[in-house]
Formats: sequence, structure tokens, C-alpha cells
Amino acid sequence: MSTLPIVQVPALSAPGLLSVAPDELAAWLAEHGEKPLRARQLRRWLLQARVDSFDAMTDLPQALRRALAAAFVPLETQVARHLTADDGTHKLLLRLCDGKLIECVLIKEAGRRTACISTQVGCAMGCVFCASGLDGVERNLTSGEILEQLVRVRNLPLWERGDRTDQRLTNIVVMGMGEPLANLDNLLAALEIAGAKDGLGIGARHITISTVGLPAKIRRLADLGKQYHLAVSLHAPDDALRNQIVPTNDKTGLAAILEAAEYFFEKTGRQVTIEYVLLGGVNDAADHARALARLLQGRKAHVNLIPFNDVAGLSYRRPSPEALAEFQTSLRRHGVSVKVRKRKGAQIDAACGQLRRAVAAS
Repeated sequence: MSTLPIVQVPALSAPGLLSVAPDELAAWLAEHGEKPLRARQLRRWLLQARVDSFDAMTDLPQALRRALAAAFVPLETQVARHLTADDGTHKLLLRLCDGKLIECVLIKEAGRRTACISTQVGCAMGCVFCASGLDGVERNLTSGEILEQLVRVRNLPLWERGDRTDQRLTNIVVMGMGEPLANLDNLLAALEIAGAKDGLGIGARHITISTVGLPAKIRRLADLGKQYHLAVSLHAPDDALRNQIVPTNDKTGLAAILEAAEYFFEKTGRQVTIEYVLLGGVNDAADHARALARLLQGRKAHVNLIPFNDVAGLSYRRPSPEALAEFQTSLRRHGVSVKVRKRKGAQIDAACGQLRRAVAAS
């Protein structure tokens, strides 16, 4: 594992270019005697050419570059810390322009470079095992702040190898800090740019949005007609247990969540993934597996089992290897598609919220 030190950076007084609304940028360009096409050039420099300064935008007039530098910054997020695990996983702690901290992760596998991004500073869902929500939620991220996470992790391979050969992102998982569907408008705006040909070129089928289960928002997402993949974090086979693990469940309930997930499948044709974090001695018994199988009977769903990653300050523990194996076997015996998520980045606290809390406490 390698670690770059925490970097203390001053707050920025100018907005990041990716956070400026298109109509506002067009108006600014018009005030400076420039045509709207300049906006596409600026986006291409940031999203495709990987530059991080206006001086490097060599097809823009020098006077325009000076004016841009006086009014904006290319990227408003700043890398406060960068951790690298032996398995090739990278974690960035980003400082926002108001000093808040968020996390994003780059996961490298054969032929894939996946960015895991955040949508909020903190989280309001209160899942008892998750570091992101221990201090509640502070605010939503802007679409620019969401998009900049993709840019930051996409640019990471340049730091390692010094070249630009085959270093594009292939996948996005929205599974970092925050509840994505609680900030759906800003998330969708960021993903629209990320998927554009003049953006990052990541198609909707390569984007997974994870949610604790907000039925109305799931239905809204389904009605958009996009081919995003949906992952629902269930973590329990019945409401009584889920109320303990996911406190917001008492306002929704499993039935409404699963009905919304079924609606998503009917509208999009995309199989929904059920995320299930296994907590040793809490929700990992054979009875829980059988109850989960009954709950999912007749539904088009795939279960992703996630053994708990230890979080400082929490008393929960990983399931035993025997309990994990039995849980998986029981689901398969009852006809449920299931796999165990491979653990990545454990030595750098890659689970969402852990690094932010560690740095805040230091």
C-alpha cells in the first residue's frame, strides 16, 4: 500500500467550470464576445484531453484563457489524500470548495476500470454498519462535484504510468457516500454528461445506481427509459430485522421497495441486483437465507452478498467463512442467483466513509 500525505488546500473563490450551468456559461461567453461552440471546446479539454489548467487549452485565444482563469477554475475539487492498495484499488479523499470532504474510488480489474462515486456529503439513511452515515448528511453534491469525481479517478493512471494509453473509465458505480436517489436530479445531470460522446463516453448499461430503496424515486428512474443498472441494498429478509439495520425502512417497508424494483425491471428489462451486507450473528443465519429466498421467489433478481468490512467504532463483525458459504449455498439451493462480492481495497479502507472519518478525527 502507498499513501500520499493529507494536503491542506485553501478554499476556492471561483466556481469550477463543470459546475457552471450551460446557459450561464453560454451567457458568460457571449459577454466576452465568444460563440457558444467555445463551451464544447472547454468540455472537450476537461473531459477528453485531461487538462487541468486553462493555459493548456491551446486552441483558445490567450485573452479568453486569461478571462476564464479570472472567473473560474478548471476543477474545483482538490485531492486531499490519495491511497493505493496492493490490488490496484485507488481511493481519493477530495476537498470541496467549501472545505467538505468526500470519497471516490478507482477499482482496476482485467479489462475494466470502475469509478465508485459519492452523491452527498455524508448520508441520512442511517444504515447501522456504514461509516458514511455515522455523522448524518450535510448536503447534496452538485452535478459538477459528482462529475469531477469521475474526472479525478479517470486521470489517476496518468500519475502512475505517465501515458494515456487505454486509460479510460469503463464503468461507473454510484455506491459511495450518500443515497443517490435522494440527489437524483444532480446525479442524472452528471451521468448525462458522462455518457455523452463529447464527455466520458460511458454508456448507461455500464452504470450502476445503488439505493437503500426509495420507491417513488425508483419508479421515476424507471420511467426515464434509461438503461442504467439498479442495485437495491436490502440487508434483511423481513421488515422487523431491516428496521434495525436500515432505520428508514419503517417509512417504506420491503413490500413497497420490491414492488418498485419489479416495476423498474418491467419498464427497463434490466435485472435488479439485491445487495446484502452480511453481519456476523445479525443477518447471516441459514434461516435468514431461506427467508430471503422466499422473499425473492418469482422475482427477476440477482443477490450480491457482501461480507461486512470492519469499521472503527462499530461493533459489527464479518460473518464466518462457514456462515458465508452456507448462506450462499442455501440461496442457490432455492433457485436464487447469487455471488459473493470480491473484496477490493481493504487495506486502504475503501468502503465508503471510512477515510473521511479517519481524517476528520486526526
